[in-house]
Amino acid sequence: MTFGSDVEEEIDALARLDLAGLQEAWRERYGPPPAFRSRDLLRRLLAFEIQAEIYGGLDAELRQRLRRSHSTARKKPGLQPGTTITREWRGERHVVEVVEAGFLHAGTRYRSLSEVARAITGARWSGPRFFGLAEGAPK
Repeated sequence: MTFGSDVEEEIDALARLDLAGLQEAWRERYGPPPAFRSRDLLRRLLAFEIQAEIYGGLDAELRQRLRRSHSTARKKPGLQPGTTITREWRGERHVVEVVEAGFLHAGTRYRSLSEVARAITGARWSGPRFFGLAEGAPK
């Protein structure tokens, strides 16, 4: 796909493309496209790359600050007693309370969120992932 010379036109043109079109636009500009299955994510990344080409990308200092903030953001503090976690599973709302020695769900105390998730689903789950507290969590 050929874009106009105006950055705004180029970005607007991306909004009209489906996933295959975005992948082809990426391929023409940058080579093999990322393996995203999300049209919106690929569109946003392509728009960023086009703007970075024209206006310049992130400077080295900002990239370093972002890397540092990302690594510290992944170190989440533990859940404090009194915190309530909810999750809907198969049409039923499940409420878990964080207590001093673990987690309370439906009147039963559990040592870990994974035990709670297993009690709810009948399958082995990462508790933090099941309850949306970790990367890759279900939506």
